[in-house]
Amino acid sequence: MTLLEPTGAGPPPPPPPAARSGRHRLLPYLLLLPGAAWLLVFFGVPLLQLAAVSLYDPGGSLSTGYAMTWAFGNYPDVVQAYGQQLLRSFGYAGLALVLALLLGYPLAYAIAQKAGRWKNLLLVCVVAPMFTSFLVRTLAWRTILSDNGALVGLLRDAHLLAPDGRLLATPFAVVLGLTYNFLPFLVLPLYASLERLDPRLLEAASDLYASGVQTFRRVTLPLSVPGLIAGTLLFFIPASGDYINAELLGTPNEYMVGNVIDSAFLVRLDYPQGAALSFLLMAAILAVVLGYLRTAGTEEVR
Repeated sequence: MTLLEPTGAGPPPPPPPAARSGRHRLLPYLLLLPGAAWLLVFFGVPLLQLAAVSLYDPGGSLSTGYAMTWAFGNYPDVVQAYGQQLLRSFGYAGLALVLALLLGYPLAYAIAQKAGRWKNLLLVCVVAPMFTSFLVRTLAWRTILSDNGALVGLLRDAHLLAPDGRLLATPFAVVLGLTYNFLPFLVLPLYASLERLDPRLLEAASDLYASGVQTFRRVTLPLSVPGLIAGTLLFFIPASGDYINAELLGTPNEYMVGNVIDSAFLVRLDYPQGAALSFLLMAAILAVVLGYLRTAGTEEVR
């Protein structure tokens, strides 16, 4: 045996670079498997089941059973019967979104850029209402807006509301409830985007003699677009499908499509109609979101 011969089993040779790169390419997909399996079992399978239910014979019932008749006519039928509630849902959600932007953008900007040592406290104030049940918060607004409440009395005394006027059971109350309940979903992404804003960019705009409005339009607003897009989507999607606010703060004249779906499944037990309405709502929301993302992406590139 010569000195150059190995005396024992040493460490295995490293794998070739091609094998290492192949494993690295597979790693992200392996990490996605648990989430993908979760979505498949708890979202994909129920979605397929809902699609099947929407095509059941509308003449069936729980007692007699439902037959799969591929009744695509369920979709035009529900549009004809409840198209008004579907449009009202998007109208109320859109109005609430505009009101939330008017309130939430200045609030997020103030917390991110002006709050200083009070920043954490103000963030807690934004998030704190979410520690309470959604139902309890909406019931609280029902008390605030009641005909015998202090707010209505104050508005009547100030002649801002007619003596027999009311706030509860009106579209205003439903839009106000939507705005309040979903406002944190808009403020938090906006805050995260504005908090990363480099103050040197604002100083540079000031050095170039830009006014406050010009600085906001050319620097602050474009840099906050990612948070603005995320916040508006997180606000609009649940708001358009909500039914609690219309149920507790409105009347049947203010019912949204979520109230009709709730009634179809739990009161009238008309499962094909409820499933068809659910699918139409998802498709309409998806179309609005895709159109919004395309428009927002084009504006951001410009």
